Amino acid sequence: MTKRFFSLLSILAFALTIFAEGKAKYVFYFIGDGMGVNQVNAAETYLGALEGRIGIQELCFPSFPYAGFVNTQSATNGVTDSAAGGTALASGNKTKNGALGVLKDLTTPITCIADWAREAGAAVGITTSVSIDHATPAAFYAHVGNRGDSYKIGEQLIKTNVDFFGASDFVKPENPDGGSNLYEQAKANGFTIARGYKEYQKKAKKAEKMILFQPEEASKVERGSIPYAIDRTKNDLTLQDITRAAINFLMKKQDQKDGFFLMVEGGKIDWACHSNDPAFISELIDMDNAVKVAYEFYQQHPDETLIVTTADHETGGLVLGRGPYELNLKVVASQRMSMVKLERELNAKKEKMGDAFTWDVAKKFLSENFGFWDTVDVNDDQTARLERSFKELQDGKGPGRLAGTVKHVISECAMIGWQSGGHSNGYVPAFAIGVGAEQFHGRFDNTEISKKMAKAAGWEIK
Repeated sequence: MTKRFFSLLSILAFALTIFAEGKAKYVFYFIGDGMGVNQVNAAETYLGALEGRIGIQELCFPSFPYAGFVNTQSATNGVTDSAAGGTALASGNKTKNGALGVLKDLTTPITCIADWAREAGAAVGITTSVSIDHATPAAFYAHVGNRGDSYKIGEQLIKTNVDFFGASDFVKPENPDGGSNLYEQAKANGFTIARGYKEYQKKAKKAEKMILFQPEEASKVERGSIPYAIDRTKNDLTLQDITRAAINFLMKKQDQKDGFFLMVEGGKIDWACHSNDPAFISELIDMDNAVKVAYEFYQQHPDETLIVTTADHETGGLVLGRGPYELNLKVVASQRMSMVKLERELNAKKEKMGDAFTWDVAKKFLSENFGFWDTVDVNDDQTARLERSFKELQDGKGPGRLAGTVKHVISECAMIGWQSGGHSNGYVPAFAIGVGAEQFHGRFDNTEISKKMAKAAGWEIK
């Protein structure tokens, strides 16, 4: 009887503490895939350089009042992949590289913060700038031993009770057995699919569950992601659009739900860093613009909102400085396209112009789109390397070599270095503001983040 009495007292004390301090009714979880400490520093230093000074221009999320360093290793590897990293961030459990939503035995399913939120009565949104069946978003709803099982992951998505999904598309929508595709299955399971933000606005009011994808025209070019921020046109879906639509839709559920949980991934920071493409800076700034949408919401609901921004791992082994004690990140401002688009453009010019696509034409193109020999000083050795790569393109070896040389020259001129084209075990940052944000201070493991968020919201961890 005495034990039961003290147990009841403990529960009451916890409840009174939550009530006294308030709880997070609206929880935002931003994940910059591949976003290490130096990626954040580079973006802010770049913005400072644009103002003509040494130092940083603060972004929104790194200016949050609480910050920490996060360990990222997986259950089986000193360097995690995005599947294991995403699973740790979502569920608080380490797993084997390549696994999603299961323990390292690759079969035992585990719950995650999206489940905890939903069971507590909150609405749930899962969004990304890449495909919805990619590793990080899938870690919040799927349970598979192999992250490459994209169709199987998509099948699991459409069977969920998640209220809102936002992404570029499904990467493998067609049924391998010849039955209905994932779009048809999603509609049969109560999802309304919108293509683009304007179509979302038309369909959202009558929808019970929503999937927002990019317009079909964009998916014909690349269904695996929305375009890089540096490549976008006015008709392209943006991460800001996705975030704004998610908040709008989840708030519509307030008559049925108690608050919401929203995960937003900036997925192409990682893709750019895998390619050692300085376009990662514009991707990081783009994610910060999505965070600003959540921050505006926070300003309207400061006593009920928590925003946490972190990463699953660092990508590329980015170093700010190549020997001389200098940086020249302003060079990146002259880059007008990603390396992915550059390869497409080079192929198109070669096919269209044939022998008329000479080195002089290529030099003009590179000057216009990367500032070489104009706003960016390129030395004789770098020029010779660019010309050799162009000749390899003429010889039929593809545009990848020239694009590779272009990105190396940009990095050299900017005085940034890359250790690899893969992930590293470098610390990643975490930044927080709002109810419960004080927990995100110091050093902690990636498995602690979702648990800290659930504690702030009063959601039971299962």
